Amino acid sequence: MATQNLIEVRDVTFTYDVRPVLKGINMTFARGKVVAVMGQSGCGKTTLLRLIGGALKPTRGEVRVAGQVVHELDTDGLYRMRRKMGMLFQFGALFTDLSVFDNVAFQMREHTDLPDSMIRDLVLMKLHSVGLRGAHGLMPSELSGGMARRVALARAIALDPMVIMYDEPFAGLDPISLSVIGNLIRRLNDALGATSIVVTHDVQESLKIVDYCYFMNQGVVEAEGTADAIKASTVPYVHQFVWGEMDGPVAFQYPCPPYTEDLNLGADRA
Repeated sequence: MATQNLIEVRDVTFTYDVRPVLKGINMTFARGKVVAVMGQSGCGKTTLLRLIGGALKPTRGEVRVAGQVVHELDTDGLYRMRRKMGMLFQFGALFTDLSVFDNVAFQMREHTDLPDSMIRDLVLMKLHSVGLRGAHGLMPSELSGGMARRVALARAIALDPMVIMYDEPFAGLDPISLSVIGNLIRRLNDALGATSIVVTHDVQESLKIVDYCYFMNQGVVEAEGTADAIKASTVPYVHQFVWGEMDGPVAFQYPCPPYTEDLNLGADRA
């Protein structure tokens, strides 16, 4: 019987050389759910995605996907695992010399033996699901930022993955495109029965669509819970982050001597 959790991160520590990035974190990602991972830049969010995808190996602990320890897989096993994963990179990362159609078809041609006629139908179906079937002949340079992000999403779901990972999917989008991408993440996850991991700074938009949320700070999980629990959190860092407060644990002023001391020193030098 399949376990409820598709992904389990167990006591994972990761360091670059001697600099700790993740410090014994524990997370679970349930099947069929949309889970957000939030926190300031440099707190380890993208590193977590790389560990799940097998691009990095933990210094200590383990990451399990569908019951398999990712860093213990051989090359063939890792590639088989990755074929069941979709990735939407920050700003889309489309192949600039390929058309919209060919960007979405790329994985199907690379990893399947499907005939061209079936690939055509599947590509148009994926593009239709993100509202861009009519744009299949365009080049990436002809797309707006929001359209490019939707094409990247169609490419991420090309092989009906069990896991979809999003690295800052809302970055740089206008309000309409931002809302469209948020709704698509939720709808496509439910339609595919996938597990989605959304790494993001956009608190308000992501909390509209997620089932669960982890807040990371300096390599540890500072808080976790449902969207309502996160909004009501009294953890100082989480409260400041969610409500965008100017001062708090993340201070407005860079560390410095008292202002009066600098003024006095200035007067002495004069």
